Amino acid sequence: MEVEEILLECEERMDKTIEHLGKELRGIRTGRANTALVEYIKVDYYGAPTDIRELAGVSVVESTTLMIKPFDPAAKNEIIKAIESSDLGLNPQSDGNTIRISIPAPTKERRMQLVGQVKKLGEDSKVAVRNERRDANKSLDSAQSDQKLSDDEIKGAKESVDDLTKAHNAEIEALVTKKTTEIEEI
Repeated sequence: MEVEEILLECEERMDKTIEHLGKELRGIRTGRANTALVEYIKVDYYGAPTDIRELAGVSVVESTTLMIKPFDPAAKNEIIKAIESSDLGLNPQSDGNTIRISIPAPTKERRMQLVGQVKKLGEDSKVAVRNERRDANKSLDSAQSDQKLSDDEIKGAKESVDDLTKAHNAEIEALVTKKTTEIEEI
């Protein structure tokens, strides 16, 4: 593999890690209604686990209320069961053909748990980025012996990998800090 390919692949994988962290953080409750809270909850729909977003329109009606409008009215009760059995502590209310969910503000204790969860997700993402750095450095070392590249070329490439790692770690920190601040606000 060429040095440029190794660097490009490393950057793509680090970007995917950041993207995954962003998705995970959107699903963490802050006290404000957010469609990402329930979109990926699995519903047993005719025997197949299906995301709520595929079965219903999810929208924010007020800052603390979500409204779910099932495409198939027969799925309403299954959606309610799935939300109740999820570990989010939400209480869905049936309202005609729609489901309303009031998002209560989390207690101080719960906010501290959520902050811990966010920091753990951030740390897991940093570990994933460091693993990508390690893999890229291994690939560079094997490329050096295979293609007879100079030490300076490899050293420059490894410095580029380190720069990518620092930039992605800074991005992870920014996401974690932003989410932590969001959670700590009342």
